[in-house]
Amino acid sequence: MNKTPQDNQGPVDVVIMAAGKGTRMKSSLPKVLHRLGGRALVAHVVDTAQRIGARHVVVVTGHGATDVETALGSGTNAAAPLFARQVPQLGTGHAMQQAAPLLPDDGTVVVLSGDVPLIGEDTLRALVAQSGGRRLALLTIRVDEPAGYGRIVRAPAAHEGEGEVQAIVEEKDASEAQRAIREIYSGVMAVPAQMLKAWLTRLDNKNAQGEYYLTDVVGFATVDGVPVVAHLTDDALQVAGVNSPAQLAALERAYQRRQADALMAQGVRLADPARFDLRGTLACESDVEIDVNCVFEGAVSLGAGVRVGANCVIANARIETGAVIHPFTHIDGEKAGVTVGEGSTIGPFARLRPGARLGAEVHIGNFVEVKNSTLAAGAKANHLAYLGDATVGARVNYGAGSITANYDGANKHRTVIGDDVHVGSNCVLVAPVTIGAGGTVGGGSTVTKSTEPGALTVARARQVSFSNWQRPRKAPKD
Repeated sequence: MNKTPQDNQGPVDVVIMAAGKGTRMKSSLPKVLHRLGGRALVAHVVDTAQRIGARHVVVVTGHGATDVETALGSGTNAAAPLFARQVPQLGTGHAMQQAAPLLPDDGTVVVLSGDVPLIGEDTLRALVAQSGGRRLALLTIRVDEPAGYGRIVRAPAAHEGEGEVQAIVEEKDASEAQRAIREIYSGVMAVPAQMLKAWLTRLDNKNAQGEYYLTDVVGFATVDGVPVVAHLTDDALQVAGVNSPAQLAALERAYQRRQADALMAQGVRLADPARFDLRGTLACESDVEIDVNCVFEGAVSLGAGVRVGANCVIANARIETGAVIHPFTHIDGEKAGVTVGEGSTIGPFARLRPGARLGAEVHIGNFVEVKNSTLAAGAKANHLAYLGDATVGARVNYGAGSITANYDGANKHRTVIGDDVHVGSNCVLVAPVTIGAGGTVGGGSTVTKSTEPGALTVARARQVSFSNWQRPRKAPKD
């Protein structure tokens, strides 16, 4: 819609309804804090509000208010949410009355729901444009089963979806004819702030539920001669709300499929897009292959030609070009991050923890754990080993069953292993200790002192054998 000289929407302020208990979730967690794609439902809505350039984002809290406010944080800058408490909860109109004092008079107010997480920014921009600073704009959708939703009542017209909007009638107050209407209100509106505030003072609770309905402002607008327009969307996901675990699970799968489709459009090969979960951001270069049942969390990037095997969990990590992550590998960089170098191979059943920094062509094999350690190019730890707080040089071979003993009960200490070192199986390197470049540590050694470059170090008890020794035997049963 082209903007006319009379249209002046002004700044945009967003109000997010997040006060409800969500009884059907059957959970002590406030409904809006249940997670979709790894993030709270209401956090998705706050992000969208900020992406459309909202001057203020006001979150109306009630049930579990402290938890919701803590989860979202607070602040005084324009990008941070503000909070308005609704206690008790007496309906959507009552909720908006609590938010109204935080809203300047010179803008357009967009009303969103904290349990409708996938509303699109393009849709909201279009709705704000339709409001234009002088109209009440409603986001609507046609559904086959409208039960439970407010119906859009229009003036008589030749076709459904045409005619001026006259009212929104809630399910419990609707006549039989009105209940047959398939066009419903999504809970999203854009309205000039001054008009909204005036209408809020006229609300009453003379209805079947004894609540203050925000939707009554449609009738007030009609009486006052303010145009009411409807922006009809055909994208059900954008207006899908969450009221039960089943609805949350269905929306999760739809959301994940949408993310999978976007990645495949970029050229990523997913073995089965129905068995893929992204709970953060995933940046992929060309020719990336991802097998089934993989979960990506936080910020993950995959370089060109990376292959990820089945049943992997990868969080907060950078996987460089050509690396292979074998099945059942767990990588979690948390805040420190994890880097896997070009051409490296990880797993199966490996674990990379925060601060793992692997160079090119590094091999980390089955049941190997790496934490806060750097491994230079070509280093290998192929079986049943632990490297914690270690600096490992190039081409090191780290034997099966070997560990760095990095913790003394109070503090962590570092182990340094020089280039071209060979550490035999079942060794314990007690930090702080340095193994000189080119050295060899014999299998079964417990090393407590630093070694010279090129040295063979064997630190174990002398083998003693007793001929014809008999093991203790159980006494015969009666």
